Amino acid sequence: MTMSNDRRIARRVGVFFIVATVAGILSLSFTGSILDTPNDLTSIAEHEIQVLTGSFFVLIMAVAVTAIPIAAYPILRRYSESIAIGYFGARVVEAVIFIIDVLSVLVLLSLSRAFLDAGSNDAAYFHTLGELLLAVRDWGGHVILSIAVFPLGAMMFYYLLYQAKLVPRWLSGWGIIGAVLYLLAGILIFFTLVEPYSTVQIILSIPLAVQEMVLAVWLIAKGFHTVSKEHTN
Repeated sequence: MTMSNDRRIARRVGVFFIVATVAGILSLSFTGSILDTPNDLTSIAEHEIQVLTGSFFVLIMAVAVTAIPIAAYPILRRYSESIAIGYFGARVVEAVIFIIDVLSVLVLLSLSRAFLDAGSNDAAYFHTLGELLLAVRDWGGHVILSIAVFPLGAMMFYYLLYQAKLVPRWLSGWGIIGAVLYLLAGILIFFTLVEPYSTVQIILSIPLAVQEMVLAVWLIAKGFHTVSKEHTN
């Protein structure tokens, strides 16, 4: 594989990181205030276009996070095929959780329409179902994703970058530390010590979020520091 191919791969990986992050931010900007309102089915139905648009961006994020390890695989496998495959698996599971998130929101939207049609009849029933759907979304996105999937995948990825010196070690080391802090935030939420989107969670998540954007820019501008296949054998 030529150096020019390696640079193209690095640029793709950087672009996919940016797409995933931008899609996630846009999703929150469209649906965050609506879905975080305690089980307000009326508000969800009244903001249908916003909810659908936010869900669309979550699907884009799911595609982007899956594309990252696929694009990076030809380079990562030179240094550790098992880690490259493990990283791919972690990001696929992450994408599945995003899809479950979207399904929960779409079902919640259908439930909100039915709630408006029913009026005050069986209001408690509709609200109970709404709470269950939001619980699936919250536990999947804030706990399972934050503990068992995303930070562990990130640790594998940045460990390999660090060991192989594919990017400066300060950058990959920053990623490892950020992943540990992200994991800590998920654990705190799991034990209900902090709330999702609380100040504590945001502070613990920021280092990795910023690092990913710095990494993306680095990959687009500089690429991976790779050596020839013959030299690695």
